[in-house]
Amino acid sequence: MKTPFRLDEHPRRPQPLAPPPDGYFDRLPMQIMQRVQPASPATSWTDLRWLTALSAPMRTALAAGVVLSGFVGSFLLSENSLTPSTATNLAAVPRTEMVEYLLVSELPVTLTDLAELPVTEQTLPETSLHVSPDELQEVLDTQPTEDIYL
Repeated sequence: MKTPFRLDEHPRRPQPLAPPPDGYFDRLPMQIMQRVQPASPATSWTDLRWLTALSAPMRTALAAGVVLSGFVGSFLLSENSLTPSTATNLAAVPRTEMVEYLLVSELPVTLTDLAELPVTEQTLPETSLHVSPDELQEVLDTQPTEDIYL
């Protein structure tokens, strides 16, 4: 258990504190301001005081120009990667080499995966056909059906 603290048990200083010098509190704010003064302004590229001298519309136009030039620069720098080169163009690769690559690689590709499906050579009419329901039913009845679709 702590002993209680009593101020009366502690003696005061025998002498009062010395008074401050004359005019100390009048000079104190000026002394503090002299110590807090910023260093001399350094002229460097990071000094942007000229930007605050511009009007608001000029600053907005400058910011828009910087953003736009960033987009244009990134587009121009990445343009080379968008154009396909002859090495990556699949039409330039011979078909036999492509089939050999797919069969030799570790991918589970079989010859049936590489088989071409016949493409119908029917030309579709440019306008929609006006067919009666009887004609449509007749065409559907002539189509061969398998049991797996029923």
